[in-house]
Amino acid sequence: MAGDDWATSVLRDSEDLLICPVVVAELLSGFRRGTREAHNRRILRRFLATPRVSAAPISLETAEFHCSVYEQLRKAGTPIPTQDIWIAACAMEQGAHLATTDEHFRRVAGLLTVFPDE
Repeated sequence: MAGDDWATSVLRDSEDLLICPVVVAELLSGFRRGTREAHNRRILRRFLATPRVSAAPISLETAEFHCSVYEQLRKAGTPIPTQDIWIAACAMEQGAHLATTDEHFRRVAGLLTVFPDE
């Protein structure tokens, strides 16, 4: 959130923000490896408590989307990290746009995305 003007503007300008629990897990893992874990957890807690932020559920339907994305990428020979398949599946189930800088999300058919260059 800090130091990335594009990400900051997406967070600031979006009416509603939906966060996948897998993203939260990735953030927490990164915090644990760093030197400011408690500080970063406080910032994340405040962010998640913001009224316009909600967590996407991970459901059996999410698993169906995951299966579809996984198979599509496998058949195309263009795999992406498993965690990112779950993130894509969460966004797809909710009909949400995924704001990302990870180019491999462009390979996921049917995923609504927002990239810095768009």
